[in-house]
Amino acid sequence: MAEQILFLTGKLAQKRLQRVLHAMQPVEFGYEVRNIGVSVAALMTAQMLGRRLQDVQGVDRIIVPGLCQGDLEALGEGLGIPVQRGPVDVKDLPVFFGRAAQPVSLDDYRMGIFAEIVEAPQLSVEGILARAAGYKRDGADVIDIGCLPDTPFPHLEEAVQALHEAGYLVSVDSLDDAELLRGANAGADYLLSLHEGSAWIAQETAATPVLIPAQHTDMSSLYRLIEHFMEHDKPFIADSILDPVHFGFTRSIMRYHALRERYPDIEILMGTGNLTELTEADTGGINALLCGIISELDINHVLATEVSPHACSVVRELDRARRIMYAAKQDEGLPKGIDHGLLIGHERKPFPYNLDEVRELAEQITDPSYRVEITPEGIHVFNRDGLVTGQDPYQLFPALQPLQDDAPHAFYMGMELAKAEIALKLGKRYVQDEDLNWGVAVAPEQAEQQQQRRQSAHNMKNRAADAYQPAGSTLQAKKRKSR
Repeated sequence: MAEQILFLTGKLAQKRLQRVLHAMQPVEFGYEVRNIGVSVAALMTAQMLGRRLQDVQGVDRIIVPGLCQGDLEALGEGLGIPVQRGPVDVKDLPVFFGRAAQPVSLDDYRMGIFAEIVEAPQLSVEGILARAAGYKRDGADVIDIGCLPDTPFPHLEEAVQALHEAGYLVSVDSLDDAELLRGANAGADYLLSLHEGSAWIAQETAATPVLIPAQHTDMSSLYRLIEHFMEHDKPFIADSILDPVHFGFTRSIMRYHALRERYPDIEILMGTGNLTELTEADTGGINALLCGIISELDINHVLATEVSPHACSVVRELDRARRIMYAAKQDEGLPKGIDHGLLIGHERKPFPYNLDEVRELAEQITDPSYRVEITPEGIHVFNRDGLVTGQDPYQLFPALQPLQDDAPHAFYMGMELAKAEIALKLGKRYVQDEDLNWGVAVAPEQAEQQQQRRQSAHNMKNRAADAYQPAGSTLQAKKRKSR
């Protein structure tokens, strides 16, 4: 008979574990997935399992999460069944059983992204189209044409029509009723934003309006407007407005919650710029958290801006975050272990080797080419002549004196050590000859350039290594000079 395996897990990981096991079919074992009664699987211990495991009849092996603490051998002896730690991440379970890893699909999402061209009146139609193309590559679903107060926009109609002809959905964003009407008459798909005083514009056009309170925080006026549109069976999107930190941020989240509670089925939009633009912090984490809130509240759209230089990758971040959150929600699980694209400044596992493993590797090297690795103890450089460790390239420089007559190799090592220092300080994964992984902070076109640089680095390394092959290698030449 096939081996029967009992997989123990917690509430948050249960559905995802079941999905991974189902995707592995057919398997050579029978299995049961059992929630042991904790929320987070990593909190379970051997002692806890000893108290809570009751019916294990017919079980040949028990597999627990990789972070489960305690003496599993003793637990297994007490149960009369082997107990084994599985992988830390559920997604690695196929590899644990000798299968190919099965990445989580990020093809699906529910949230739409409006990407605003804030300074559209100051751009030519060609400039607007170029900006739209960039936003589309980054994941935008709708191109939002921003109108500026007291700034003429004579080519508004032409811009809307040009974007439509290029295949984009278009919204017009203005505080001026006349500009909204002009945009609608030119064929805009959406209007941002209408309140009780400007709702009449929706009667003049087929564009879908985004409805906002008449006065900031006046939810009663927004509710009245929503009721009016619902009574007349008119399409709309509602936005209760996200506020900046210390200017009502928490209360504004509560307003979105109240809006969803009151109207479970309407479409809602959240503008994220008041947080990403007005908080001096990396936007990747901010957008991840906002998309988590958006996922929980079933908010349908976001309006994104990239005005501040530090917010230059917001659309890409939102695109990745919405896919991660959707995948996690489908599993009724955590947004963890799905994709690392939003880990821009750090890595979950930055150090693949420990110091003892690096030392063991260094002892096996028999050629003069330099290898570089990092561990929590520092940067390690080694070749056949030994291993040196330092916290930065300046400490390592004295050991690299043999390179003073080899410019290509010296340049190559300078670049590698600079990358290694950055990785060490930030807690990122360093791999020699490869660029550091900056997640979605790197634009798709930059990724191709990175690949070309990696190839150049590899070629430079090979040329430098070739310099050691003849009898007159750099190291030997240095020794001769010193005699």
